[in-house]
Amino acid sequence: MTVITDYPVLSEISMGMRPELHTRFKALAEGISEFTFANIYLFRRAHNYRISRLNGELFVITGRDAEPFFMLPFGLPDEGTLKQLFANHGLMKCASESQGLLLAKIGYNVEQDRDNFDYLYRREDLAALTGRKLHRKKNLVNFFIRNNSCQAKPLLDEYLGDAMRILESWKNAQAQPGDYAAAREALEKTEELQLCGGIFYVDAEPVAYCLGEELALGTTYAIHFEKAVITDRYKGVYQFINQSFASVLPEKYELINREQDLGDIGLRQAKESYRPAGFVKKLGVTA
Repeated sequence: MTVITDYPVLSEISMGMRPELHTRFKALAEGISEFTFANIYLFRRAHNYRISRLNGELFVITGRDAEPFFMLPFGLPDEGTLKQLFANHGLMKCASESQGLLLAKIGYNVEQDRDNFDYLYRREDLAALTGRKLHRKKNLVNFFIRNNSCQAKPLLDEYLGDAMRILESWKNAQAQPGDYAAAREALEKTEELQLCGGIFYVDAEPVAYCLGEELALGTTYAIHFEKAVITDRYKGVYQFINQSFASVLPEKYELINREQDLGDIGLRQAKESYRPAGFVKKLGVTA
């Protein structure tokens, strides 16, 4: 197990930290999609994540996108430590609603971070696609089924090579790499990170996969990655894998978390078109 240094010394995120951090992330009830060990590990380079111990139970995760920031997934420290964190890193991201209430009371500026709200859907709604508002989604699923002989399988080790082929095909169709690096490492380390998903074949050819894990004390399933071969032949494939995977998820998962839209207008429209049941709200906090 990798030793995590005490703040203000920052440690790079490594797989050796999983034994200590994974169980703590699993115990979080809010269901914030960033707060799993797999997510922090896979996006450690994209967001320049580092971690430090604040005391025996609390940790701070720092990062930098356009500006430096920090996150406190396991709770708030004393006010002196908070002041130091804001002085050193400026912005607190992914604050939960309960954290926001406490921080507002002691004088911090708290604002909703709408671009990073996680979209929540009822599993049974995505599986059934009933009702007028989801009629177009259902039509696209039916179109895909009529035109393709599709087989769904659990994304076991023996199919990871096929999933990698799908990912490479997806990457080649993109103008920007997006989350390719994290998605590739997720496939390479699926077993170590305990990620689960499904893979879909048309005429024995791999065409799509999804990969995720449970959140919110096992009541919610988060889809971290969803990739498909992009071609007119497979029109409706994303709607199909969305519906198909929801239909085989165990009933204990009441909700599916399909993560944030990052302020992308097209992605927001697509996510809203599935009629979310709610959001995991995240807050940004400044001094």
